[in-house]
Formats: sequence, structure tokens, C-alpha cells
Amino acid sequence: MKFKLAFIGFGVVGQGLAEILYSKEEELREKYDFEFEVLAISDVKLGSIYNKDGVDLGKILELVDEGGKISDYPEGKTGLDSIETIKDTEADTIIEVTFTDMETGGPALEHVKTALNEGKHVVSTNKGPVAQEVNQLLDLAERNDAHYKFEGTVLSGTPAINLAMKNLAGCEINEIKGIVNGTTNYILSKMEESMGYQEALDKAQELGYAEADPTGDVEGIDAQGKTLILSNTVMNADMDLEEVERKGITDITKEDIEEAKEGNKRWKLIAQSKRTDDGIEAKVSPEKIPLDHPLAGVMGPTNAITFSTDHLGEVTIIGPGAGKEETGYALMVDLLSINDELKG
Repeated sequence: MKFKLAFIGFGVVGQGLAEILYSKEEELREKYDFEFEVLAISDVKLGSIYNKDGVDLGKILELVDEGGKISDYPEGKTGLDSIETIKDTEADTIIEVTFTDMETGGPALEHVKTALNEGKHVVSTNKGPVAQEVNQLLDLAERNDAHYKFEGTVLSGTPAINLAMKNLAGCEINEIKGIVNGTTNYILSKMEESMGYQEALDKAQELGYAEADPTGDVEGIDAQGKTLILSNTVMNADMDLEEVERKGITDITKEDIEEAKEGNKRWKLIAQSKRTDDGIEAKVSPEKIPLDHPLAGVMGPTNAITFSTDHLGEVTIIGPGAGKEETGYALMVDLLSINDELKG
């Protein structure tokens, strides 16, 4: 089969996937028997294009790179909004990469529901819908004979969800502990090098690791959403965002860092989900980790997760948790996964 793709959103992540698809089209066909054409792209800022015969990704990427708009593409219909692009085009697979709203899930939640109700597959890196209604969305996908994949919502291209759900199948996962926010890990790493909190944050912003408004990272909001996703998918919980306790790193001082060093420990912002007699407990909080723990050696903007299992003990995966190419790769993995499942 040939996948007919539509992008909803064409920012950094969408362009990351588009570049992979464009540069590796022949390899994807020959090595993975994955064939595709992009029929439509809709972006709030860049406009939209739809051509039932497909668009030239190289020309689209060149247009955007030169500061133009998608709607400047010379062949096809322009003016479709996101919902119209999902419902009124012949695309069978939707790549949902719009901005994330953890509180409501919108507008991505409506995009995902609309696509699944139309029987169209969805791959997405958007945490909002997964955090809000993951189980309902997976049920909706199953009822409509569609697939919904979201590997990139936790560690970008580093396979956290797939590792737990596929490669560790048959293991009981009793606890998940991880560093799931690279910004805070970078700041804490720099504080160990004698930087103050504000100086480390300024450096993170200078390097692009932190936003102009870093609240979502330093207050643990980003990590809270990822913890909820892991809890509801890997641990089969049915939790809401407010049930995940949250504390950020803003109160950690140089003195705290030095005290941890003296005790052969290191501060990390830890996302944790574990089984208890009362069910799943989940939280995000700074924690002093012994230096011999695998997570203690993870420095800078790198992320890592340790899964505690019955058969294998602790299994740790370490890798990048953000980035244009890395997150685009997560979407590519999800597309290949759907391709394999459809071929049976």
C-alpha cells in the first residue's frame, strides 16, 4: 500500500519529519517496503495546500526555508483549515504536530478525534491528547480500524513507550523512574559546575534548551505530562494530570548541590510512576540520586528512563529527548510501525 499523508502543523517537528521522508524516500521503500505521498499540509502560520496527486516535499521545504508560505505552492487547492484538511482530503494518515496544550489537549485533541472518527491513522508528538484522553483515543482508533501512535511524546526519538510496550512485553513493570526534561537536567548539571540557578537558566536559554518563558520546564509541568502518559500507557493507570504530584527545581540552591555531592549523590528532576497496594502513584520532584544509579550519570540535556521489571531487573534507556531531527524520527518510527502492522 501507499500511505497518503497529511500534515496538520508544519513547524520544527513537522519539517523534521518532512526532511527525513524527502531524503530517505528510496531507502524507506527498498528497506522497509514503505511507500508514501504527501497530499496535504495545513499550518496556522504558513497556510495550506492540497493536491490529490501529491505535492513535492522538496519544493515545499525550499519554499518554507526561503521564508515563503505553503500556500504559495503553485499546484493544488489552498485555504483548507486543519479540520477540512483531515475530513475533506483523500489522506489516510494524519501527522498531527500542532502546539501542545496540556490543560485542554486542544486543538490537537479535536484533530486526533476527527481523524480517528474518519477511520484515518494518526501519528503525533503532541502530549496534550495523550495526557487528556489516551485510553479513550485508543478505543476510538480500535473501533474505527485505525492506528494512533505517539512514541515521540515522552523522549522524542528515544524509544521509551515502544521499549516498554513491545520490547519488554511479558515483563511486569513495577516502577518507572526517569529524567524526561532535558532543560532541567542541563540546569542541574551546570549548577554542579558552580553556576547559580539563574546563570544556568540563562545559559540554557542562550543555547535554545529553554524557552523565553521556562515555566513549563523548571516548574515540572512538561515532566508532569510525560509522567501521566507513561502511567496511563505503560502502567495501565487511568489518571488525570492533577493526580500526578509536581514540584520543580526552582528552590534548589548551590548549597543543596554541594550537600548532595558530599553524600555521593546528585540532584535530578525525577519523573516516577510505581505500583503500590493502593494503585499507581505518580509524581515529579527533585531527588538526590546515588552516584551508582544509572540515572545519576545522565548529564546535560540528555534524557533517560529506568524501567524496574520482574524478569530483567532494571532496564535503562538513555538518549535525546528533543530536537528537530530526533522528534521527526519518532514520527517516522510510528509510520513504519503502522506499515508493519497493516501488512500483518
